[in-house]
Amino acid sequence: MATDIPEHQRMSDEEVLAQIPTFLAAGHETTSTGTTWALYALSENPQVQKKLREELTTISTDNPTMDELNSLPYLDAVVREVLRLYPPVPFSQRLTVKEDVIPLSAPVTDRNGKVHEYLEVPKGQFVFLPILSVNRDKKLWGEDSLKFRPERWESPPEAASAIPGVWGNMLTFIGGPRACIGYRFSLVEMKALLFTLVRAFEFELGVPAEEIGVSSWIVQRPFLRSNPEAGGQLPLKVKPVRRM
Repeated sequence: MATDIPEHQRMSDEEVLAQIPTFLAAGHETTSTGTTWALYALSENPQVQKKLREELTTISTDNPTMDELNSLPYLDAVVREVLRLYPPVPFSQRLTVKEDVIPLSAPVTDRNGKVHEYLEVPKGQFVFLPILSVNRDKKLWGEDSLKFRPERWESPPEAASAIPGVWGNMLTFIGGPRACIGYRFSLVEMKALLFTLVRAFEFELGVPAEEIGVSSWIVQRPFLRSNPEAGGQLPLKVKPVRRM
């Protein structure tokens, strides 16, 4: 609708309608899954949960504006770290519509001894995008890449800046023209949920941590290893916060 956008960059009515399910998914499935993993991470790291709650209580209202939510640096760091370590969608795919090449950051040698500086991709080839692997790569994030540490976002590693994600130097929302159209909505919704929950309640795991497994199919969900048939589960002990 903007007057300064060239005609070839405008979305048709059909394309706009086709994106509505994406907003619904961002507002429900992926956001609820991301919030679930946030509660898991906070339960596993009570010192982070305490620090976050202290920041959240600096806001005087129970109904913060979007600007107030975005003004909280530790909340932002917690959300970033959750979505780095536990991206709701662990991988994606793209289908090539023409022949192309994928440049490599460093040459690789195949089993026949041939050195490749790029990969040739034929038309009609599915390309696998390993979101989870990139978000946890030690070469990009450091030796503690598998550790939940929101403080890393105070000074993100320089190597991670090369990740072509649309948000947060990660691939959680993909990147480029096919990036998640609803990512801003998803982020503020997740912040609002954590703001309300963590201010009001304390969370701890209801089962030993080793009992929690990960089921990955489209989205990755926690489940109980002792009862996988029950589907996605994350038992938590919840108690109200006592404010002085």
